[in-house]
Amino acid sequence: MIRTFRSLGEFNYRVWASGALISNVGTWMQRAAQDWIVLTELTDHSAGAVGIVTGLQFGPQVLLLPITGWIADAFDRRHVLIATQAAMGLLALGLGLLVLSGHVQLWHVFVFAFLLGCVAAVDAPVRQTFVSELVDEAHLSNAVGLNSASFNAGRTIGPAVAGVMIGSVGTGWVFLANALSYVAVLASLAMLRAGELHLQKRAALSRGGFAEGFRYVSGRADLRAILSMLFLVGMLGLNFPIFISAMAVNEFHLGAEAFGALTSCMAIGSVAGALLAAGREMPGMGYLIAGAALFGLGLGLAAVMPVYWMFGAALVLAGVATQTYNTSTNSLVQLSTEPAMRGRVMAIHLALAMGTTPIGGPLVGWVADRFGPRWSIGVGAAAGFAAAAIGLRYLARYRGVRPRFAWRAPYFSLVSAAVMGDPGSAVEVPAPDIRAESESGRKS
Repeated sequence: MIRTFRSLGEFNYRVWASGALISNVGTWMQRAAQDWIVLTELTDHSAGAVGIVTGLQFGPQVLLLPITGWIADAFDRRHVLIATQAAMGLLALGLGLLVLSGHVQLWHVFVFAFLLGCVAAVDAPVRQTFVSELVDEAHLSNAVGLNSASFNAGRTIGPAVAGVMIGSVGTGWVFLANALSYVAVLASLAMLRAGELHLQKRAALSRGGFAEGFRYVSGRADLRAILSMLFLVGMLGLNFPIFISAMAVNEFHLGAEAFGALTSCMAIGSVAGALLAAGREMPGMGYLIAGAALFGLGLGLAAVMPVYWMFGAALVLAGVATQTYNTSTNSLVQLSTEPAMRGRVMAIHLALAMGTTPIGGPLVGWVADRFGPRWSIGVGAAAGFAAAAIGLRYLARYRGVRPRFAWRAPYFSLVSAAVMGDPGSAVEVPAPDIRAESESGRKS
């Protein structure tokens, strides 16, 4: 247990994590309120409209990709975070005042979602890579896991609080509460000890900075496989606002409190998955494949659950799988990437994780409207299984791994790349020991 929380021993990370947790709660309160007001107050239960809002909020991850990763590598990350966090707080305040005034319309939510997405597109790669300045390399994987646990603790608490607030004082006050939560993270940034930051070499200010990130990824077979898996899961699988809101309203015919509780069920599993990831050393491709397959299984079970409480239980499993997969991907990408390239590679990573929802969000929303929410969840399950297949293909092609089965447990047969094709050179190892080719200098 102590090993799981070892990064909290460093003052800077401890201060940052405290402020981030409060802000994460506020962020998830706003996300729940935003989905709820679109689904129940501004439209006639349109999952497609929720998908459009989701797309507008995460679309800038792709649109601004040429500059976001470069900003993370070239500028002082602490100063950038102060600017982005303050801007997101002001946007939450503006939308909250608009809702409280009674003048909010659907297009207003669209505009605010897009503006928030633009700021978040800059904030996300900076915030993800800033953790490497708060802890040393030995604790980076642990800190990434704890960040995910904090994010999903906010997902557990925030929607439940939002559901109560929506039912008692109205949606507008939820947005104002989120605006106030940004004060905590701004205070934590101001309190950091600058002399204890693990500052890294900044990237040179050059026109080719954006292209360098893609060239770096294209030369790495392991990164290509990891990001291809993430593309599928991000586009079709990480649409839980649509899945949960559509199931709560259209399938189970429930109110705001039940909607918040379902989101919290998902988050409980996510916190557990993130803490499990934080307790591990550097993850490998085996964990990514297992996480993707478990993700598909969790969504597949959720799609067929007949009653509300069973659906919530399936969301717990989906949450564990989601964070096992997401945290392992984040850690592996950061630790296997050179520090000077980390921001640009993480920007590509985040663009695939969140920026693909402009394609997947409306598509999944259309499936939910046309065929029912269970079918939309089934699409996400298929994406998880397809991602696992991509990972297995990478192991077979570049690492010489062949699946075998013993009477007690599955095994992989690993053949050295230098002697592939020679059956006599194979050695059997347990499946969890298979790791991706992750050293920064190794290429396919």
